[in-house]
Amino acid sequence: MIETGKSYLVMGLLDPLSLAYYIGRTIGALGGKVIYSVQNEIVKKRYLDASKLLSPAERSRMDIRFCDIADEQQVASLFAEIGPLAGVVHSIAYANPRTCMGREFHTGSMPDVLKSYQISCASLATVTQHAAGNMPDGGSVVALSFDTHHVYPLYNWMGVHKAALEALVRALARRHGRERIRVNAISSGPVTTTAASKIPEFEHIGKLWENTSPIPWDPEKDKQAVANAVVFLLGPNAAKITGQVLAVDGGAAIMGGPLMQHERST
Repeated sequence: MIETGKSYLVMGLLDPLSLAYYIGRTIGALGGKVIYSVQNEIVKKRYLDASKLLSPAERSRMDIRFCDIADEQQVASLFAEIGPLAGVVHSIAYANPRTCMGREFHTGSMPDVLKSYQISCASLATVTQHAAGNMPDGGSVVALSFDTHHVYPLYNWMGVHKAALEALVRALARRHGRERIRVNAISSGPVTTTAASKIPEFEHIGKLWENTSPIPWDPEKDKQAVANAVVFLLGPNAAKITGQVLAVDGGAAIMGGPLMQHERST
């Protein structure tokens, strides 16, 4: 698993429902030191501070830094201030649901598409470049993706950017192998988060999993399964794994069509 006592940066925390929180909590439970990044003070107050799922004591124990991933200077400053790291988690994605997702793929707002690409994909390169200086003895970078082997309704440009993200994972794995930095991604099934709630008709994607996942998938409870896989890739037991996309989705991505009745869980 992770290395006890070493520090890990989990980028993209929104609230206790987010995968970033589940991942950080799992790292902490295994003895790692967790640093979270949040986009800015406004986001922290609106989502994290307002959440009733965390007590004031729990919030006070969290090491939270601010970083707008679209501002490279902020990324550079963050890594300059936090010291040595064993791993970084990139749990960040954004697309304007009115222009980049929904029932019509084509959009009249290419600036929104480019902004989504920068935040959801290209920012991983920025993060990895700056994180390399904090990993003089090597380390691990893990990004979060979603099934890119199929085209999902409504997901539109975010699906395109996730495909680009996975290509970038492979390119970065090649570039940073010389520094013993591993770069991988987790492709998870749909999970219930505040961010996911912004995806138009998100519940439809969840229903697709009910019909295709050979191992039943729970969008709420299985966030922990995703966090466990991320922690595995962060740690030394995955020392020779790089450039890979590990599917943690109950097996839905491999399926050639919906489950037949006799294949369903009883």
